[in-house]
Formats: sequence, structure tokens, C-alpha cells
Amino acid sequence: MIQADRVSFHYLHADHGLPETSLRVQAGEKWLVSGASGCGKSTLARCLSGLIPHLYRGLLSGEVILNGFLTTETPMWKLAEQAGMLFQNPSAQLLAATVEEEIVFGLEQLGCERAEISKRVAAAMHSFHLEEFRNRAPQTLSDGEKQKLALAAVMARDPKVLILDEPLSMLDITAEQELIQELERASGEGTAAIIFEHRETQLRLLENLNRIELNGNSPPQHTLAPCPSWTPIPPFELRLRNLGVTLGGKRVLDQLDVDFHGGEIVAIVGRNGAGKTTLLRSLAGLQKHDGALNLQGDGEPLQLGLVFQNPDLQLFNASVREEILFHIEQPDPDYYQWLLDVLGLTRYDQAQPLLLSEGEKKRLGLGTVLMRRPRHGILLDEPSLGQDEAHKKTLMDLMQHVAHLGRLVVVTTHDLELARQADRVILLGAEGIAGDGPAAEIFARQDLWKSIGLKRTQEGPLAGLPPTEGK
Repeated sequence: MIQADRVSFHYLHADHGLPETSLRVQAGEKWLVSGASGCGKSTLARCLSGLIPHLYRGLLSGEVILNGFLTTETPMWKLAEQAGMLFQNPSAQLLAATVEEEIVFGLEQLGCERAEISKRVAAAMHSFHLEEFRNRAPQTLSDGEKQKLALAAVMARDPKVLILDEPLSMLDITAEQELIQELERASGEGTAAIIFEHRETQLRLLENLNRIELNGNSPPQHTLAPCPSWTPIPPFELRLRNLGVTLGGKRVLDQLDVDFHGGEIVAIVGRNGAGKTTLLRSLAGLQKHDGALNLQGDGEPLQLGLVFQNPDLQLFNASVREEILFHIEQPDPDYYQWLLDVLGLTRYDQAQPLLLSEGEKKRLGLGTVLMRRPRHGILLDEPSLGQDEAHKKTLMDLMQHVAHLGRLVVVTTHDLELARQADRVILLGAEGIAGDGPAAEIFARQDLWKSIGLKRTQEGPLAGLPPTEGK
């Protein structure tokens, strides 16, 4: 199905890419490609699908044969008939006016008959629970819902090969399990699946999963040295009363009453579309809302820095240095260098932000917020997207450091390993807050998780998959 022989790629105007890698995938096989953030996983996915060299420019060596077609000599439209690819950032591949039209578009390009299109659209919407969004514009969906839509559009085409770049990254744990079932079904029908993913826990449910680990050119890890010149603040409390938000005529949040305290790390967990991002945007002052936010214990105006779920929405400068230092008068050079070191971005000082990997862009977004030292804390929307275990540990260390200085840290996440490490977990459901308390207590309450539609499973390391290094 796919044969990659000694493939490597180096992006123009960047010092990263894909080291020499070989891979052979047969019909019906399932492969997990793992590796550190920035090691070249997304680049390999682009090579396997033919996006490299047709859409991304750089230095390519080796060859990829996709279902008998040499990618360098086959037009992109022909390769797209053979393989379906899910981008790491699903927003980059959604282009239709409605959810239904998004799925229809790919089927029309294949020349499917009208009756077959209707059949496949109905099946895809049912599999990914998109029926209620049929006439919604994709841009109005949550990022998790966008990821489900992109998956539905790809799988409706029934390609011989699925190339999925972090397909679990924005899905809640129930949607993850449903995707696993879809992958098993497709595999049983002869579809090959290559999955590029950091969140490996759920993938252990896939039968006969093969694994390859890339040892790429990701930057070295750094221990968290003492932070220069960021001083503690007095205790404070942020009170939300009757907070509500209406978007597109739909009540997303309604009459939320909750208190946040300086010095704590709070994880907010809920299903895709529950309103987690909307809540963070409200706290940051970016979302119009009903009700009140009252700051107690500090005479200064509320100041919280928000790191977006989609980093492309907050990166717009020509270099990493310009991005972090944007509109900062007389920046502290020691603090700037400290941020680069702990975020693993030192070698990218002069790199173009949008050429970084998705995980690196997420860390850069965090750097732009931390450089401004927001007085009352930080809000992190799905911060573990694109992060390997080492970078997730650094992320947790940073959150604990900010909280230790008396500031508030609120994080939305589908990553339960990350949520476990918070001081407090809030379960957000369609009816509002279903659970709120210390992390250990919330994780012990299966009934609360069930009440918001999340299927808990036993969690642990991916077993039975000895890694094979990419060569």
C-alpha cells in the first residue's frame, strides 16, 4: 500500500524537517508513528500523502510509492484518490459553507453518484455524531467538533490509506473510543491506517498495532531553572456569578457560578462543544457574556493571559523573537532567554513562527503570554496538543511555577493525565458544572463522568508495543 524508502526532507528557510526514514505498510495494517515534538512526524505524513513535494517546498530525497504511484511523478489529485489525510490542525482543511457540504465535497470530487453520496454522508454524520450540525458553518464549531468533521469527511471517501496526524488531540475520551471503533472497522475492510500521535493510551485498544518511533532533530530538553524577575502577588479570588454565553442563537454557557483562587491550578474537562473554550474567552475578556466576573482581594484590573487552542490565531510576526517581544518596551533579556530555554525554542530565535511544528507553535504561544507576565495568571486552551511527554512535564512545571507565585492557572484539556496533576478539576456538561473538587476526588467519581457523557476507561501505558526506531 505504502512504501517509503530512505525518505528525508528539509524545509526551505528552516533548519528542521524529516531525517532519513523507511516504512512499509500493507493493506489492513495499523501503524502508530511516535516521537518527540518537532522530530518530523507531520513532515513524514506529508511525504506519505504526496503533499510533499507538491505543496511544500524543500529538499526531498528517497521515494514514496502510494498504491503503486510514485508520489513525485503523480499529480496531487490522483494521490488524493488513494489516501485520505487528516491535518494536525483541522481548520486548515475545512472549506465548505456547511457541515454537510464539507462531507459532500470530497465525494463529488470522486465522481460518486448522488444516491451513493447521500448514503455516505448519512453514515459519516451518524458515526461522528454530526447530525445536529448539518447546516452549521464549520467555522462556528468547536475545535474538537471541527476535528470530528474533518475525520468524517476523510473517512466518507473510503480511501485505501488513512494518514492521520494527531487524530485524538482535540477529541474527548468518548469520541476517542468511537474513532478507535471506526479505525477497526476500516482496517477490517482492508484500509491501511498510519496514525501520528502523542496521546497513545487509547490506541492500545487497537488490535495488532505496529509502531515506529522517529528519532528526529527535536531540540534538547531543559530543566526548569529559577525564573528571573517575576514576583509573587497577594491572594485574590475571582468570582463568576450567573455567567452565560449565547453563540449563533445557541446557549453555550448558562448561569455558571464558580470561584477561582490565586495560587491554584484548575483543569476544566468536558465533551467537545461543552463550552470550555468559550469559558476561557469570557475570563480573558474576549467573549461577550451575561452575568458578572468580580475580582476580590486586589485593587488592580483583572489581567489574565490566554493561550489559544489554535496557535495560528495568535502568531503573526516574522520571527520567534519578534513574536515574543511584540510591543514590549525594554524587554528583560534574561527573562526572554529563560523562556526560550524552558520552552525548547532557543534554536528558533530567528525562525518564522508558522514554519514550526504544531507543538512548537503551541509553546511559542505560551511564550508570548508569559513574556507579558499577566498579573493574575494564565488561561491555557488544550496546552498539551502536539507535546511529547517531556514537554508536557515542562508545561506542568511552568504551571506550578506560575501558581506558586500566587497566580491563577486555568487549563481546558482532554488529556486526563494532565488533568490528574491539577489541584482542582471542574467537569463541565451540557447542564453546567457537574463536578468541582480536588482532582483525586473527581477522578474517583465515575457517576460524575457518566453524567456529562464521558466514558472512562482504565488508563495506563501503551502495552505490548516495543518501539522500532525510524531509520
